[in-house]
Amino acid sequence: MARIRGSEKEAVAGYLFLLPNLLGFMVFTLVPVALSLVLSFVDWDMLSAPKFVGLQNFINLLGFHTEAGAITANDPLFWKCVGNTLFLMIIIPIEIMASLGLALVMNNKVRFINIFRAIFFLPTITNGVAICLLWAWLYNSEFGLFNTLFLKVGDMLAIPISRVEWLTSTAWAKPSLMFMGLWIMLGGYNMILFMAALQGVPRELYEAAEIDGAGPWHKFWNVTWPMISPTTFFVFVMAVIGGFQGGFMQAYIMTGGGPDRSTTTLEYLIYNHLYSWQHVGYAASIAWFVFIVIFMVTVFNWRFGGKLVQYSHY
Repeated sequence: MARIRGSEKEAVAGYLFLLPNLLGFMVFTLVPVALSLVLSFVDWDMLSAPKFVGLQNFINLLGFHTEAGAITANDPLFWKCVGNTLFLMIIIPIEIMASLGLALVMNNKVRFINIFRAIFFLPTITNGVAICLLWAWLYNSEFGLFNTLFLKVGDMLAIPISRVEWLTSTAWAKPSLMFMGLWIMLGGYNMILFMAALQGVPRELYEAAEIDGAGPWHKFWNVTWPMISPTTFFVFVMAVIGGFQGGFMQAYIMTGGGPDRSTTTLEYLIYNHLYSWQHVGYAASIAWFVFIVIFMVTVFNWRFGGKLVQYSHY
């Protein structure tokens, strides 16, 4: 009986320790999420009383209609933002491979390697606004560093080079943001995760591969890659989730969503509907669309992508 009472006291103590975190989760996460679901069924401008409209927000968001004999989206801007978001996510595989390559280099035991690791990780912990302002200066078409260097190289080679409108042309705006994202993610948390995975690969597997006469590439493909595939899968899933939720800061600070809405992502569209246009219910419906898409993609990845996780051949 005393043991049972002792275990009950330990359980009560454990729940008391968990209580602050649970309360914080309920107040700041669970309740706002539930309220956002309720708001997605109303029309509200934050000034007048909310008006229940049922599924009308989702119909306006996802529906199509016939106009002049052609099928047209009820909200073309929404689908353009979906396309922008997916386009910006094209860089994800390149970011993952670049982070893995850098992790392979940073995993070597050489002098001052910790300093180099800190330097590459620095952009991740630097204030995002500061980074956006820095890159906005680099991309400036009049006095930015990139255009200045290009013009000097053109003068040296006697080649006429015109200024590139990095952030003010529809052709260059998205690639410019993607390149900046690659620079930020290169030495970020993905590199840290890959380094941890690389350091967890047993040395005996490499020795067995060397005995079989395997070279550097064969050791990577048959030992390293299979052993770090769970980490690669996790990094990919998290990158996809972050891709659907990203793009706000860059658009807000660097481009304003332009030019011609070419850099307006779903996250920035939610912000515009909520704070700029006071379409609270419509913003909530877009947020829940993003949540459902992320949930479905994540479930699909865990259901079928997990089969790609391999193990070493040695």
